[in-house]
Amino acid sequence: MEESFIQENNIDKEEKYLHFLEQYARLIENEKNIISVLANTTAALKEAFGFFWIGFYLIDNGELHLGPFQGSVACYRIRKGKGVCGTAWAEAKTQVVADVDLFPGHIACSSLSRSEIVVPMISDGNVVGVLDIDSDELNTFDDTDRIYLEKVVEMIVKNLY
Repeated sequence: MEESFIQENNIDKEEKYLHFLEQYARLIENEKNIISVLANTTAALKEAFGFFWIGFYLIDNGELHLGPFQGSVACYRIRKGKGVCGTAWAEAKTQVVADVDLFPGHIACSSLSRSEIVVPMISDGNVVGVLDIDSDELNTFDDTDRIYLEKVVEMIVKNLY
């Protein structure tokens, strides 16, 4: 099934997310291949919202390993508790960072990244990976992003795990 996740600039952020979730549910329905789902998720989010960098890191051998992403090259591995991604993993809690330069231990995979949101993927009480989204502008992400990106991640986990 082909979906178009064209950016809709004439509606507010919450409406855009609601529209996205409706389309996204159909996109991943009955698909069980993790790489395929995560790859299409990054593409759909990029297409719908135009984020600077979007990707997944999956836990493998005690580290977060780079998975499907859209954007410039990225860090291959991140340790638990390190940077925004490692902190989201360690705390099993979404991290919303208005200015990455002020985040203790921020890992700068790209010097162009200015703000970030990282949502942990939690299955059966365990973090299995994270959704990482960067912006090249300060203060891009807020509670609306947190709420709806957590819903995206919940849909992924429910579908795949």
